Amino acid sequence: MRQTKLREVDQMLAVDIDKLAGMLSCGQATARKIGEDAEARIAIGRRVLYSVNKVEKYLDEIAI
Repeated sequence: MRQTKLREVDQMLAVDIDKLAGMLSCGQATARKIGEDAEARIAIGRRVLYSVNKVEKYLDEIAI
């Protein structure tokens, strides 16, 4: 299996669960729940990514 290359980018369109949890400052289970609630899940084969844009919009909508 090939390794994923790490590239430097200013803004990510989609991130894996580790990066999403880091962005949200929470655990993986909470990040996964937020990603699912935001309908931001993108499955490419066995790899699962989350749309950063959809998560941001979802958090803006639920913010009080």
